[in-house]
Amino acid sequence: MEWSDVRIFLSVLRSGSYGEAARRLGVSHPTVGRRIKVLENEAGQALFRRTSDGLVLTDAGDGIVATAEAMEQSALSMERRLLGNHERLEGVLRIGCAEWFASHVLASVFMELVSQHPAVVPEVIAGYRLSDLARRDVDVAFRLVPFTEPDVVQRRLMTMHYGLYGSPTTVQRMTDDPASVGLIFMNEAQSHFPDVAWMQEHFPGARRTFSSTSRSVQAQMCLRGAGLAVLPRPLGDATAGLLRIDVGEPPPNREIWVGYHQDLRRMDRLRALIQLTDTMLSNSE
Repeated sequence: MEWSDVRIFLSVLRSGSYGEAARRLGVSHPTVGRRIKVLENEAGQALFRRTSDGLVLTDAGDGIVATAEAMEQSALSMERRLLGNHERLEGVLRIGCAEWFASHVLASVFMELVSQHPAVVPEVIAGYRLSDLARRDVDVAFRLVPFTEPDVVQRRLMTMHYGLYGSPTTVQRMTDDPASVGLIFMNEAQSHFPDVAWMQEHFPGARRTFSSTSRSVQAQMCLRGAGLAVLPRPLGDATAGLLRIDVGEPPPNREIWVGYHQDLRRMDRLRALIQLTDTMLSNSE
């Protein structure tokens, strides 16, 4: 079996349709169908069957998944090693991190990187979903929790300080009628955020008025008077019109971790980003 066909097989498996697999791979719908047909002809039996919920594996298809994924890991490992040995500082560097961290902490680092190395193109994949470094969702990731995946080079980058913020209207409401103040929470569907527990402890009678996975959206709702919000200080302090509120005890700090797959440790543009990040953020503790 050719890797290009196996790659299409795995994409159909993960997406559940030829159309979505074609979109993810950047090929045409007929190409996906044709290459799956080639695999099925080689196997002598169908690999997928259609259901009302989309394409699902047949027993024959299920029997080759482990082998296909092993082929994928070998191909990805080869790709990472080739990229890791790239000697020129050029090309796209895919960076995974939260939107607020990219815009309020790393933006100056990105500007310095492209100033020193104009052929390097930083590409930020913003969001709270934990990227898969082995599959090269991104080349390097910055996040709030340590990496548990194998073969990842990681370390603690910095301590991020948080603050409690409110609009002038919200602060006045705290003085006049504390029970009427609303709370803006981080959505906890994906992971636990200690600032949520901190707010519930310090404002037990207050009601939740808004929640989001985006700190930037929380900051804008806070600015518009929707309630109090715990925000990373680089974001909160930079949002004109927000007031940082002292309630005697600051919200809990978080550690920022940076990690990348060990096969990319020789990638020069990645090393350049890490070195600049260390230099420029060394005074942010």
